[in-house]
Amino acid sequence: MAFLRGLLDIFFPPLCHVCRKAVPEAGELHLCPGCRGAMTPVVSPLCQVCGVPHGTEGGIDHPCGDCLLAPPPFAAARGALLFAGPVQELIHRFKYGHKVHLRRPLALLAIAHLSSFVEEASPEVIVPVPLHRSRLRERGFNQAILIGEVMARRWEVPLVRDALRRVRPTAPQVGLSAAERRENVRGAFAVADSAPIAGRRVLLVDDVCTTASTLAECARALRRGGASSVVAVTVARAP
Repeated sequence: MAFLRGLLDIFFPPLCHVCRKAVPEAGELHLCPGCRGAMTPVVSPLCQVCGVPHGTEGGIDHPCGDCLLAPPPFAAARGALLFAGPVQELIHRFKYGHKVHLRRPLALLAIAHLSSFVEEASPEVIVPVPLHRSRLRERGFNQAILIGEVMARRWEVPLVRDALRRVRPTAPQVGLSAAERRENVRGAFAVADSAPIAGRRVLLVDDVCTTASTLAECARALRRGGASSVVAVTVARAP
């Protein structure tokens, strides 16, 4: 089988998910070196709590002003890559173009950059950020669940799909200010089943973090539902 796959790759090389150029040695990601090189990892210096990158070069990690003034209910949050360029294009195709196969390269990119953070957090369960049932009917899938499934297999941590639910629909967060985002999701989440999370360390998963308001509201619900701690990871972080 491996020999046959090798022959197919020679005569019909896989195409890059972003630019559609042939990638003879595609590996698991199916991304060409150019598109990989255009993806910017989220690196230090950043906020040790919410993970927002600081706008300076060099220096050390330190809490941002928002987290000092109002510490979020999660212990820490990290995004793997900046939400720009090829990363933004892949996520848009995945969510709005219904290209669900892109969940694998997106999840693998996050895994490559966030495994040390997750290993240190040592989560016992993974919980995806839920969609309201009306949005789920419209889209047909929950992107956080699809990404979480890949992470759960790679990190060998069980995925609990229905522990958290969105109890009311919310307006899209795009275009809202930070304060409007917080108000938009206030009280929008509740624990549906506390048994899988009670007393456990929870890893919350979503595709993109902009102001961390959704992650914070989910974490607040999880803590009320009995989770001992919550850390969050996303594929991308808005710059």
